[in-house]
Amino acid sequence: MTPSSDIFGLALNDIDKGQTTQDIIVSSSIADDDYLPLAYLCRSYDEMPQIEQQALKLCKGKTLDIGSGAGSHSLWLHEQGIEVMGLDLSRGAIDFSRKRLEKSSATAPYRLLNQNVFEHKGQYDTLLLLMNGTGIFGTIANVDDALQHLKALLSAEGQILIDSSDIKYMYEDEDGGFWVDTHKEYYGEVTYQMHYKGEKGPLFEWLYLDFETLASFATQNGLQCRLIMEGPHYDYLARLTLA
Repeated sequence: MTPSSDIFGLALNDIDKGQTTQDIIVSSSIADDDYLPLAYLCRSYDEMPQIEQQALKLCKGKTLDIGSGAGSHSLWLHEQGIEVMGLDLSRGAIDFSRKRLEKSSATAPYRLLNQNVFEHKGQYDTLLLLMNGTGIFGTIANVDDALQHLKALLSAEGQILIDSSDIKYMYEDEDGGFWVDTHKEYYGEVTYQMHYKGEKGPLFEWLYLDFETLASFATQNGLQCRLIMEGPHYDYLARLTLA
């Protein structure tokens, strides 16, 4: 990822400089442009949705924060005494996170790494995937391989804490009908692009999975899947463990 395409890195660098004058623009294949306020990237525990709070409280042991972003989840875990490794594709995000954690007085071990999780090796007691954690699977065709890789990162008693949403409601019309793009294998496949201050990031595939589909894939891949909680807008938190 080049510096100009690292949209989160550019935005977080502005936060670091106190220059938060614009939001990140989020374009998608299923909706009008949305806006991501920069302040949300650095939210405190109290500002997080309940699903995120619950997931953080369930973390135990050596934890891998996948897609760690600005480090809000890693920072909270670090301050609770949990050993955490933050992974993110954005080098700028990793640099920003490191500054945040270095300011903490907590003494728990931590590492931050600019790396794709599917190239990562290690063993963890908790894998944490939040802010639509299934998104990193990309497409429905990738789910089996993705789960097998995550499974290989788990300790014997380890857990995967992952959230997502059933976005079927996005395809409902006013008459209650349901339409989908017939070129897609699954309705939760979405294409995104981020824009910030005239720069645009690469197009990327992002997958939303309904709980039943996630549970089915988990079973096929030797994992048990349990629904932990449901959110207010078709979202949920799930816990996957070795079967």
